[in-house]
Amino acid sequence: MMRKFLVLALVATMATPTLAGTWTKPAGCEVYVTVQSKACRVSHHYQCSADAAGDQWRVDMDQEGTFFYSRIDREGQWIESFGETRQTLDPSPADPASFSDLLALGIDTADFGVTNDDGTGSRYSGFDRLTGEEVVIDGITLRETEIDFTEYAADGTVLGHARGREYIHPDWRVFFAGPGERDLGDGQWLPIDGSPVEFIFPGEPGFLSTQPIYDCDVLTAGLELRRVSHEP
Repeated sequence: MMRKFLVLALVATMATPTLAGTWTKPAGCEVYVTVQSKACRVSHHYQCSADAAGDQWRVDMDQEGTFFYSRIDREGQWIESFGETRQTLDPSPADPASFSDLLALGIDTADFGVTNDDGTGSRYSGFDRLTGEEVVIDGITLRETEIDFTEYAADGTVLGHARGREYIHPDWRVFFAGPGERDLGDGQWLPIDGSPVEFIFPGEPGFLSTQPIYDCDVLTAGLELRRVSHEP
């Protein structure tokens, strides 16, 4: 369930625009939507024939190029991600994430571990809860959620905390970032907002674009918040 909340770091460097291009999807994969979001991010959501049924990927790009890939399953569990390192979901989570429970019960708790390529890892614990509100963004109706997750080191030390709002699309079974805040373990809360602004479908201008277009006057570039959530 480790999926969202982009950690939009507080780097106040001026952005260096790059030429817009078209992303080349991996062989055997189909992109179903491109999402232009706040905080200077464009993402492509896609599914691949070689994966388990219900699995899907997201690739994120900022003005400097691709910086993050993630794969989730049908229940929104964060299966693996690739950024500066590769992270994978540990076997037998204490409380697996469940998109189905969220839809049926209005709340889903989760408690699971992830492991990095170098052998280090951490644990995430928290919940997603439907607020009962719907929002319409670029003609797409989404359901709003409340999120609250804590990241722990192997010895139980708190490494970070994320809370705020997100959005889900019940049919696509994905989460989208929203407004919130992130404490990186120092007690200081950093406001973040990676909300979607435009949904672009095959055949429409901007589909598969590699150039983000919103909030790019200042580069706040990203670390993926390993929030146990739905935007892995």
